[in-house]
Amino acid sequence: MVSVIGKRVMQLLGVLFILSAATFTLMKMAPGDPVKTILQADEFAVTEADEAKLRAQLGFDQPAAVQYGRWLWGIMRLDLGKSFLSGKPVWDLIMSRLPTTAQLAAGALAVMALITVPVGIAAAKFPGRWPDHLSRLLAWIGASIPSFWLGLILIYLFSYQLQLLPSMGTGSLAQTILPAFTLGFSLAAVYARLLRVGLLEALAQDYVRAARARGISEWRIMTRHALRAAILPVVTMFGMSIGYLLGGSIVVETLFSWPGLGSMVMDAILGRDYPVIQGYILFTGVVIVAINMLVDLSYYLIDPRLRIRKGVKA
Repeated sequence: MVSVIGKRVMQLLGVLFILSAATFTLMKMAPGDPVKTILQADEFAVTEADEAKLRAQLGFDQPAAVQYGRWLWGIMRLDLGKSFLSGKPVWDLIMSRLPTTAQLAAGALAVMALITVPVGIAAAKFPGRWPDHLSRLLAWIGASIPSFWLGLILIYLFSYQLQLLPSMGTGSLAQTILPAFTLGFSLAAVYARLLRVGLLEALAQDYVRAARARGISEWRIMTRHALRAAILPVVTMFGMSIGYLLGGSIVVETLFSWPGLGSMVMDAILGRDYPVIQGYILFTGVVIVAINMLVDLSYYLIDPRLRIRKGVKA
């Protein structure tokens, strides 16, 4: 297990270096001048001397390689720089917004699990019957409806027409339901079909037939044997869904006025606040790569056959 973790950590460092270089390059190629954006925000007459002074303060008068080296050295010291607009450290801004985004992501995962598990099990238990057809319809709807359109429909129905749930704000469970459902519904549609396929393959295995021959109940076979084998592709998909949760939260947080990382980076994009944008991309990259590394390691805990095959002791 130590060797496996060591390999994953080395891969993580390599990916982060490539991500930092790509992020810095894309920011330099992006249209617009943050210096002019900052000075125009002050609503004063701007001269070329003012622009040159601010450009020197921000380090934009240095070669691109020097700027990247200084930024990379700061990253190694967990210093992501300071926001051009607010002057606050980017790391503090991310940490202040992270809990609300984590709350939204946890709510979306809860919605996904509450829909995926019963629908996937029912579809596998009754293939070709109405529960299976319902899961197909759910997958089709989830893949077809954009998250922003679903969010608008939910706001119109539950906030405007029925006045049951608030359409903005954060903190309470009622304020979390609509944005969490908007973000988690499309995930549930994909996961339910994936779980169905895994359960059907597991139920066709010899060990399941042997369990039935020993008189074990169908419910225990489904939950203790088949579900554990079918969960591996779901766990794999979960690692890739972290990017969707973080990226999709930009649209959802903006739509529901949710003060998380998504709304923060949207404001940074509109204001050409490059340190915040770069810090957000790098932070989300770390989270995605780290979670995928944990997902890879979790295979050995979920499926003992992998430990036997690889000779890994958990």
